[in-house]
Amino acid sequence: MEREWIIKEQGNSNEVNSLAAELNIAPSLTNLLGQRNIKTFDQARVFFRPELTDLHDPFLMKDMGMATERIITAIRKNENILVYGDYDVDGTTSVAMVYSFLKLNYQNVSFYIPDRFSEGYGISRKAIDFAADSNISLIVALDCGIKAVEKVAYAKSKNIDFIICDHHMPGDTIPEAAAILDPKQPGCNYPFKELSGCGVGFKLMQALTINSDYTMEELLKLLDMVVVSIASDIVPITDENRILAHYGLKRLNDEPCPGLKSIIRIAGIEKKEITIDDIVFRIGPRINAAGRMKSGNTAVELLIAQDDHLAKEIGGLIDDFNNNRKNVDRQITQEAIRMIAADNNYEDRKSTVLFNPDWSKGVIGIVASRLIETYYRPTVILTESNGLATGSARSVPGFDIYQVVEACSDLLENFGGHMYAAGMTMKIGNVEIFRKRFEALVSGSITADQLSPKIDVDADISIKEIDDRFCRILQQFQPFGPENTSPIFLARNLVAGPNIKIVGPTKEHLKMEVFSEDDPGHIFQAIAFHQAEHYKLISYGIRFDACFTVEENIFRGISTWQLNIRDLKTREDN
Repeated sequence: MEREWIIKEQGNSNEVNSLAAELNIAPSLTNLLGQRNIKTFDQARVFFRPELTDLHDPFLMKDMGMATERIITAIRKNENILVYGDYDVDGTTSVAMVYSFLKLNYQNVSFYIPDRFSEGYGISRKAIDFAADSNISLIVALDCGIKAVEKVAYAKSKNIDFIICDHHMPGDTIPEAAAILDPKQPGCNYPFKELSGCGVGFKLMQALTINSDYTMEELLKLLDMVVVSIASDIVPITDENRILAHYGLKRLNDEPCPGLKSIIRIAGIEKKEITIDDIVFRIGPRINAAGRMKSGNTAVELLIAQDDHLAKEIGGLIDDFNNNRKNVDRQITQEAIRMIAADNNYEDRKSTVLFNPDWSKGVIGIVASRLIETYYRPTVILTESNGLATGSARSVPGFDIYQVVEACSDLLENFGGHMYAAGMTMKIGNVEIFRKRFEALVSGSITADQLSPKIDVDADISIKEIDDRFCRILQQFQPFGPENTSPIFLARNLVAGPNIKIVGPTKEHLKMEVFSEDDPGHIFQAIAFHQAEHYKLISYGIRFDACFTVEENIFRGISTWQLNIRDLKTREDN
């Protein structure tokens, strides 16, 4: 599917050139700053030099005082505290971080991760019953709970208090918990709304360092878990998330906890500078695999492990889960593609909704994302669990899938999520009705533009602008992520050198040297993933235009700058 290249609006040339002179950097780089709403020297300083002192006061968050007071009271009265979280990366890192921190000064703390297959997402009755049987009187729920009105009331009937730390959109009714920390809840004036679930937990622990014997120094040692949650949950890496991610990456690279050190070694990235992309593609999926294939408890046990030997043992187990996960999601994706191919009605649909009771609940979200890569339309994948159809929804850029799911709420037993991803359960008898309504709602609101894949280009530049200093300054834009993505450049009239070759286990990638026809001495190494189909034309010397990011490539201890070509188009004027 051919992608359209959209060049972003460029800033006012006078303002761009003025800031470039003030910062002593290239105008193309200050234009990137302007796209990130950074227009002054002081704003640039904050962007390039994040400081922990710029973190917001945690007590600006609604209910923070009540939350810390409830924990301090629990410690003073020697109550049993249960740290509860979802089974994905954000949930398990949240639980591991809060559990590890509380455990430093207080021993009556335990943790609980619900089983994806028997309990499902969020607060479960089974967990509350477990807490009651274990004489637990306080549950700190992380990355979930903002919609658990009935469950929190059920806990209250058993004399169990909840502190809810969530970052999802609340429903019409807020649970009657001892305290609710969620920047998105009504009446909360916290200045940053896009924390991860683990980020909200971090703010609670930060507040605890102000009002108790816990110290900020000890809390900062757990930032490696916070950055893993930020990267894996795909929250915007701006404002407070940028600060937490910046220092979290420092911790992850310099002195990670034994569990993350084990995963870094298994992923083969222990000898390079770990980035957000490494978390998204190498670390996060392995942690996630525990909850997908067996139990999220294994992920928490890895993250709280205190010695390298135990961490290595659990890390190996989790890697096995991940390999199994990859096999299962590959098989289900192939089955889903065959289902679509066999149904002629899908040719004219604007959405995909598939149900197979035999598919693994643990990977259906991944399968939904894979299908969007192929068909590029909002997608829901459903399977059967505990007598209900349970599913994961994924969307395309610019289209709010949560609103569509919410409009189908009368057909659903439960649902939750955000703009680009949602989860739901429904009676199996409602699947076909849901499919038809979902398609009607998507068809009635999605635009043709949203159904066409695009590449947003930050700047159209000459390749000779990219020198060593340009690249080093570009590296300081990191950590990259949502709302601060790795800049994509467009360069025209490129030519491949004679060493072009097809690489990869199934010969799907292009590796080559590229240069501008106007400047043949300025040569870059380049990799073009999944674009081997261009080999014949390019190897014959056909000129092309390319969209690319600039990355540091370290091979056998030698560092070079490499173009990662996202898309290329051969020129018609050759």
